[in-house]
Amino acid sequence: MLIGIVGKPSVGKSTFFKSSTLAEAEIALYPFTTIKPNQGVGYVKVDCVDKEFDLKCNPAHGFCLKGNRFIPVKLLDVAGLVPGASKGKGLGNQFLDDLREADAFIHIVDVSGTTDQEGKQTENYDVLEDIKFLEDELNEWYYSIFSRVWKTFSRKTEMEEIKFSDAVLKQFSGLKVDEEHIKNVFRKLSHLNSEKPSLWSYENLKEFASELRKQSKPMIIAANKIDTENGKENYEKIKTSFSEQIIIPVSSESELALREAAKNNLIEYVPGEREFKIIGNLTENQKKALEKIKKSVLDIFDKGTGVQEVLNRIVLNILNQIAVYPVENGNKFSDRKGNILPDCFLFRKGATALDLAYHLHTDFGKNFVKAVDSKTKRILSKNYKLEHGDIIEIISK
Repeated sequence: MLIGIVGKPSVGKSTFFKSSTLAEAEIALYPFTTIKPNQGVGYVKVDCVDKEFDLKCNPAHGFCLKGNRFIPVKLLDVAGLVPGASKGKGLGNQFLDDLREADAFIHIVDVSGTTDQEGKQTENYDVLEDIKFLEDELNEWYYSIFSRVWKTFSRKTEMEEIKFSDAVLKQFSGLKVDEEHIKNVFRKLSHLNSEKPSLWSYENLKEFASELRKQSKPMIIAANKIDTENGKENYEKIKTSFSEQIIIPVSSESELALREAAKNNLIEYVPGEREFKIIGNLTENQKKALEKIKKSVLDIFDKGTGVQEVLNRIVLNILNQIAVYPVENGNKFSDRKGNILPDCFLFRKGATALDLAYHLHTDFGKNFVKAVDSKTKRILSKNYKLEHGDIIEIISK
């Protein structure tokens, strides 16, 4: 799974990326600081099942902190997008090419209103424009892929009686479009079902391409710099104007400061929480900085700094992922070496026990005999649909 971090230059994308990953990313107040994409690992937070059995897990990947399991997901921070990017302006072509493999986007919006459409310093900028233009650019990206071949594409599907969804899948093969995405488009735009694609108007084609982008690359908005002078006012403004969107108030700088302090054993902090505990010797400046974060962010917003909430919402709610724990010894909830609940993987809702088997190893899938629910000891067939928090043992030949 790959989540793309998008937005215009200088809105805090790299700060969000670093606060999520603690990876080294260049951060500066000028456009196009990020020329090459930064890749790193962020973490989705779920309740760990070890506490249900009074156990202590030993994660082989990710980590567990105070009963919270943090599951790794890949994050990609790309160059800033400016109006006209879909036609090559700025670093547009590179930006879009970098995002082909993304499953979803986090749109970082600077709600302070202090950066213009190209990321340059200004005052009282209308933050609504950022959301409008980015949606337009991404939709135009999909439309341009379609429009270049549309006439021959649509006629060929009809003359050769090719299934339309198969033809679309081939055309968008590099953008992780699947058949379910296309079905969802036609469910949403049911009026297109009654018309032959070759007779679609320009508006129909635009509509289809835009909805396909939304289905295959869904997006959440991170209202960054919420703790600035105009942050809350602009946040309320975009919530009202884009009520259909998921918009989370965020302070990436605060999250970065908290995670760095925790990394250096100055505080105890669980990402996504509203509290932290001082455990180290702090300077006066450090104390003042943490107190400011507490008063201006943690005491005000019920999701803390918002960074962890954004990652959780995009993965668990928008991409409909669930957490599943495969084990080799179902009685001890361990692998063959005795490590307790070493693995925790994300699967899309609807995935089966057989999908889990193939994920673990091709041979497990090919030689699948049964699965066992380690919690209840119930025998499960290959068609059993996995549930969030399942602990599963796969039995193969």
